[in-house]
Amino acid sequence: MTDLSNLQPAKGSTRSERRLGRGQGSGRGGTATRGHKGKKSRSGYSRQAGFEGGQMPLQRRLPKFGFHNIRRVEYKAINLSTLEALAEKKGVDRIDIQTLVEAGLASRNQMVKILGNGKLTRKLEVTAHAFSKSAREAIEALDGTAVKL
Repeated sequence: MTDLSNLQPAKGSTRSERRLGRGQGSGRGGTATRGHKGKKSRSGYSRQAGFEGGQMPLQRRLPKFGFHNIRRVEYKAINLSTLEALAEKKGVDRIDIQTLVEAGLASRNQMVKILGNGKLTRKLEVTAHAFSKSAREAIEALDGTAVKL
């Protein structure tokens, strides 16, 4: 009877492992398919990342440029059209970070910026970390409020 405790591969479906360096009679003794001398014949060898055989590697041939600004603030951009759809779907007129997180539009630790793409047709009270000028104007044009965190 076959069950999970005694499964075996089908007969002839597997090959035995190559045993290197186990005597001349094995056909793979002596240098064990590594050739003679050199860095690649030694034990523990692994190729250095980016090594090109002594040629000047690409990462050293190309010039350095630019930098990463450690004070950069990245915002998750959300358009007015998205807010409109969310307000209609949920039947709410107050949208804050928690509402956006629950809807899967942002994560808890993301900064959110509201952008002015799309049409707003209802009065909304929106709370976010930043607003574009056009988004703020569109929200306030309908007597809504744009609260900056």
